Amino acid sequence: MPSHLAIPEVRTYLTTAAADDLAGAAAPVAVDDRGRSAQTFTVDVRVRRGAEERRRTAHGRDIYAVTAPLAVEAVQRILDGRTSTTGVASAGEMFDAPDFLRALAPHISLESHRLASTR
Repeated sequence: MPSHLAIPEVRTYLTTAAADDLAGAAAPVAVDDRGRSAQTFTVDVRVRRGAEERRRTAHGRDIYAVTAPLAVEAVQRILDGRTSTTGVASAGEMFDAPDFLRALAPHISLESHRLASTR
């Protein structure tokens, strides 16, 4: 995010369970007819400006199963010319973020939270 937005501070966190999964030698085991694992993920973003804070959360199951639809959506938008920039850029810089996330709705759940002012 700091590469294309003027953000003075970015903090990221990863649970130890997720880190353990990445370090493990065994691939996740499929538990449904679509071949998805039982693993779940949450991406929780909080943005503050002054006293205002907003929060957006994405949840899903089997992050690896979400990767392919995400990549296909990105390539389709590039081929269709639905980009905000050219060259090497992050997805957030290249695509309309809310629209991109809506396109992934069959694979992830989104929640918006309006938080009280911090002052």
